[in-house]
Amino acid sequence: MQSSLEPNEQEILVWALQSAVSDLGGDYRHGESGISRGPQGAKSDTSGSSETEAVSGSLLAVDREETMAFSLTSPAFTEGGGIPKQYTCAGRDVSPLLRWSNPPQGTRSFTLICDDPDAPVGTWVHWVLFNLPPETRELPESVPTQDTLPSHARQGLNDFKRVGYGGPCPPPGNPHRYYFKLYALNTMLDLKPRVTKAQVLEAAKGHVLGEAQLMGRFGR
Repeated sequence: MQSSLEPNEQEILVWALQSAVSDLGGDYRHGESGISRGPQGAKSDTSGSSETEAVSGSLLAVDREETMAFSLTSPAFTEGGGIPKQYTCAGRDVSPLLRWSNPPQGTRSFTLICDDPDAPVGTWVHWVLFNLPPETRELPESVPTQDTLPSHARQGLNDFKRVGYGGPCPPPGNPHRYYFKLYALNTMLDLKPRVTKAQVLEAAKGHVLGEAQLMGRFGR
């Protein structure tokens, strides 16, 4: 079917379309990919451009990455919440159950440090644990206070000068904060049991792939 417009009228119509698209911040390009907008805007491809699909896919990957962050939790207390008495020196003084998910790719071991930055004498170390196998996703309640665990993970000295976990034991007053920090490492640490937090962190330098943290409070 032939157009009833005269040639000069067709040119005017094309010019008007080009001007309208330009006002929207893009170019007028007509070809196999349909009409697309320039760098000022996102591409709108009437033929179902694979480029658009690729952009959408990359955005989805970013969103998925954000929702799958390396995280540390406990059923015993929530982030910033109170640590139950049984996990402190006022109770049974056993370690709480800890769980984690989505460690970074390439993780070869985990290291766990628990400390209290609010102690009167400065940061007080409550737990040093390292060389947890990479497939580990939780620590049970009441981890034994021994040099080496059945999983072959090793424990260092806390500031009570004891091996393994030593629970919150602040002086009377405002609650203290207790940080459980889990490090994903790309190596196993060549350290013996009964080392200090400082020695573990020094050996871990340059090997940390990610960190997950959980903070609880306790006062008396």
